[in-house]
Amino acid sequence: MDDTTALYIHIPFCVRKCLYCAFASTDEAPLATGEYAALLLREMELRAAALASPLRATTLYLGGGTPSLLEPDLVGNIIDCAIRLFRLDPAAEITLEANPGTVTAGSLAGYRAAGVNRLSLGVQSLDDRMLARLGRVHTAREAKDAFVQARRAGFDNIGIDLIHGLPGQDLGHWRDQLRLAAALRPEHISAYGLTVEEGTPFARLEDQGELALPDEDEAAAMFEETAELLAEGGYEQYEIANFALPAHRSRHNQVYWRRGNYLGFGAGAHSFLREPFPGLRWRNPDDLGTYGCSLADGVLPETDITLLAEEDAMAEWLFLGLRMLEGIEEARFREEFGRPLMEIHGTAIEGLCAAGLLVREGVRLRLTRRGVILSNRVFAAFL
Repeated sequence: MDDTTALYIHIPFCVRKCLYCAFASTDEAPLATGEYAALLLREMELRAAALASPLRATTLYLGGGTPSLLEPDLVGNIIDCAIRLFRLDPAAEITLEANPGTVTAGSLAGYRAAGVNRLSLGVQSLDDRMLARLGRVHTAREAKDAFVQARRAGFDNIGIDLIHGLPGQDLGHWRDQLRLAAALRPEHISAYGLTVEEGTPFARLEDQGELALPDEDEAAAMFEETAELLAEGGYEQYEIANFALPAHRSRHNQVYWRRGNYLGFGAGAHSFLREPFPGLRWRNPDDLGTYGCSLADGVLPETDITLLAEEDAMAEWLFLGLRMLEGIEEARFREEFGRPLMEIHGTAIEGLCAAGLLVREGVRLRLTRRGVILSNRVFAAFL
């Protein structure tokens, strides 16, 4: 059994929920940060005791929500607990997501001293008008200042998140945003197309005809421009929406795409273990009260526990692996499932190759440039 795992810590608190956000988060937290951190440590203890055999953590990721609302000493306590209970590797990648409007020079220095070695800044845009439309609480100036302060605090591995396809945005504006972001020289850039999620304020505006989004052709042009412009700056596109300078790919996210073990802690967190084969998945309740009550009773707050069907695991292996531009190896599929890939999905694969969406290169199968743009169509073929 592979005993390596990634740890994910969910911090659901926000200053104000963004208009497009569908993540498990709240701007009306009933708990103080210290109370919530204590619940996290309790859950980690219960999970470690419940595991059939100990796991070795290779990455730790604090996501949200807004993890930078957690005080540095509480983050340090979580890291120490991960070292003690999950044998967190001394060379582990430890990432904290931060909202530029919630950090200071002092808090950033505190996170670095606590053991965080990778910072992910939720910039989203470097245009104040766009930030206001998204409902973000920071300004473009604050985003740039946070980046500079993070460098001064000793962070030499910083990622920034951007969103394209925003209301009122055109291709020229997106080009300018990419150039501004690349000029900061972060080690990593994630560039996501806006998705209007059901139940969000953006979804209601769209239903009312009040959300002026770029049309499909312009949105596709923004996607293509991203790879071309960032490549000029030395950024490698290693996944559909992720770009990195050499040796700075996100190690944590690659665990997800390679269908590795990950344990999630906190309200709304998800977990997956490869054993029992072909995989076990569960999640924690989003509601903070339900989450806390379970832990107060000494019970893990897991729900929706699912042992995957083999055919679902095979499809998941494919569409997660194909998200990475290096693609997949058919021999690895056979190692994993004991059957040839072409026996299971040969018809779909040949059709996608004929359509110019997939290509074989030696022992690998990967998305073509057109396949990257139409990746949802590729993935749907395996479901």
